[in-house]
Amino acid sequence: MLGSAALAGLSAMRCGAGLVTVGIPESLNSAAHKKLSSVIMTWPLKETPQQTIAVSAYTQIKKDIDKYQAIAIGPGLSQNNSTQKFILKVIENSPVSMVIDADALNALSGNLKSLTKTDTLKILTPHPGEMARLTGLSKKKIEANRKDIAQNFAKKHQCILLLKGAQTIVACPEGKVYVNKTGNVGMATAGSGDVLTGMIAAFFAQGMTSFEATKWGAYFHGKAGDRAAKAKGKASMIATDIIENITIK
Repeated sequence: MLGSAALAGLSAMRCGAGLVTVGIPESLNSAAHKKLSSVIMTWPLKETPQQTIAVSAYTQIKKDIDKYQAIAIGPGLSQNNSTQKFILKVIENSPVSMVIDADALNALSGNLKSLTKTDTLKILTPHPGEMARLTGLSKKKIEANRKDIAQNFAKKHQCILLLKGAQTIVACPEGKVYVNKTGNVGMATAGSGDVLTGMIAAFFAQGMTSFEATKWGAYFHGKAGDRAAKAKGKASMIATDIIENITIK
């Protein structure tokens, strides 16, 4: 799903990342150049017969991965078995801290021990449905206990946990919690989460702590969504409207 990668990459650029590289299946490289912004680089990787990233691609990236300040993993990657193995290899071995979203969260379901295989900082950004798969709890229970569940998960798995939804929760292992007040219902649109992932990764790469990068990512994501809603109307908003309204001052 090249659109997801494009949204995450472009939002990272809008948030001050000086250089963004998107890893993609090698046969989709030409298509990616047409879909991605001209300011984003691509990294063609080994692929499966289904044109998703293959587990063998890890050997390509491991020797160069430490050149990057942050990694965003998950948007658009698919639930292909080989791709999911690739995701877990990155999470378990990367020396670079990362934002984990979308299909990378699916890979972690049932494999949460992968989060503590290294000491690298990890930021998880699930919506309630993904949180239900990660924890085995019902969405209803999660929505009724958002703050406590986010805090407990962050502490247990030594990560930053951003739980999406009305008043997004950001929790860290030390017990600190931020409740975001920006944003609106129009942001419940395809690709909005990919935009958030790119924003957090950009802040993280520029030297913010993992908690601050996640907190400010949620805040500015919501602010951009509020501007987009004012310009387009909540029902008419799409994810690129959020990117177009990102302003970091």
